[in-house]
Amino acid sequence: MAITLVTGGAGFIGSNLVERLVERGETVRVLDDFSTGNAENLAGLAGRVTVHRGDIRNLDEMRPIIAGANYVVHLAASTSVARSVSDPLTCNSVNITGTLNVLLAARDAGVKRVIFAASAAAYGDHPQLPRVETQEPCPLSPYALSKVAGEYYCRLFWKLYGLETVALRFFNIFGPRQNPDSPYSGVLSTFISSYLRGKTPAIFGDGEQSRDFTFVANVVDATLRAVAAPEAAGRVINVGTGVPHTLNQTVALLNKVLGREVTPKYSPARAGDVRYSHAKIDLARSLLGYEPSVDFEEGLRRTIEWQRAAFI
Repeated sequence: MAITLVTGGAGFIGSNLVERLVERGETVRVLDDFSTGNAENLAGLAGRVTVHRGDIRNLDEMRPIIAGANYVVHLAASTSVARSVSDPLTCNSVNITGTLNVLLAARDAGVKRVIFAASAAAYGDHPQLPRVETQEPCPLSPYALSKVAGEYYCRLFWKLYGLETVALRFFNIFGPRQNPDSPYSGVLSTFISSYLRGKTPAIFGDGEQSRDFTFVANVVDATLRAVAAPEAAGRVINVGTGVPHTLNQTVALLNKVLGREVTPKYSPARAGDVRYSHAKIDLARSLLGYEPSVDFEEGLRRTIEWQRAAFI
């Protein structure tokens, strides 16, 4: 039976992935420092998952946890653009040094493949839309830069050491278990939280910035496919829906779904934020057999249902 280690496995994306792996009958280890991950996300999996509390910045701590694993899905990261702008040193140590540690420990443990959570932030404000993997990276924040560095380290370990790596550039993931009360949470979870609590959603900028909002179940599916896809080793692959939505369109859709007539509050744009972004997903289709199965509106409905039960 193959063993999969998920770093950041108690977090939003990680816990959804771990749950799916367990449903498939796989042996799963989780590594998390619980700085943003939540033990409650794994509460329903007690006895079926081995959980390790640890920090990816500590290589010696990493080695025995990775030993014996066949696959590693590396999701642990400092994920906020805003936080990276205010504290680039921590972003660098977690996302670059931490990723290097994961790769070193995986190489030395004979891991078959590492899946790295890269980011659409790598594209920055490149003028070409949709975003395609052949575009030159143009990071606008320390967070984006750290994710690009992780991609290059992955590619280097594949070429130098034969460690299979796949970097998945995730586009604006949302869904159940994304904490709306975190100051660094995604825009959709904070929008929904505002609606459910009778508050006015806040938009930084004019609301015409676009995003490829991708429901977490789609991301989990792509990740599982990347573990096994034979032609994916050494590649960087977009994971999104290929369909952009502006924040103003998103508010209109939330008004429709929730039966409201809310006008958002507009504030100045934030440093490091990207203006337009959506993915070209042809490579994911061809290499992974990936096709997003949950569209934006259905994902919103599922997320609203979960947030209403969990927080309201």
